[in-house]
Amino acid sequence: MDHLDDIDRRSLRGADRRILSALYAGDRDPNVATAARALSRVGEHGTLWLAAGLAGAAVDGGRRSAWLRGTALTAGAHVVSMGVKWVVRRPRPVHVKPLVRTLGRHSFPSSHAASAAAAAVAFGALGAYAVPPLAAAMCVSRLVVGVHYPSDVAAGAVLGALTARVGARWMRKGDAHG
Repeated sequence: MDHLDDIDRRSLRGADRRILSALYAGDRDPNVATAARALSRVGEHGTLWLAAGLAGAAVDGGRRSAWLRGTALTAGAHVVSMGVKWVVRRPRPVHVKPLVRTLGRHSFPSSHAASAAAAAVAFGALGAYAVPPLAAAMCVSRLVVGVHYPSDVAAGAVLGALTARVGARWMRKGDAHG
């Protein structure tokens, strides 16, 4: 049985590497690489999503507390992903040359994906319908720039979405519209 487990792990790693290689921009379309780099920069530490949540709170006074709580859930997803990353310590991909610098050496889970998915769920529930597609683009950008394996991004997205979903009732508490 151990032999079969090893084969399954190797095939998953192989699939991870192949998918990353297929999506990696490298020397291909410079516009795609530029857009992915920009998303990576604004997504660092959840900055884009935290700013979006605070902007939502500023312009939607009737649901200010819901926006602020959604922002807190987004930040929380990021913090949890950093904790998991510290425990797992999976190295970043080495078979592609990263197109952006990263602040950390560890890859699993993607914190960009965690905060993006949390924002997509939390802010999408508040009617910010542009957030989910932008969050999906953020997730893909981590592969395009070559700093995460697909399983890192998938795990980060699941972690973020679950964080926001678990906190959904708390987020809407005191909401004038909910």
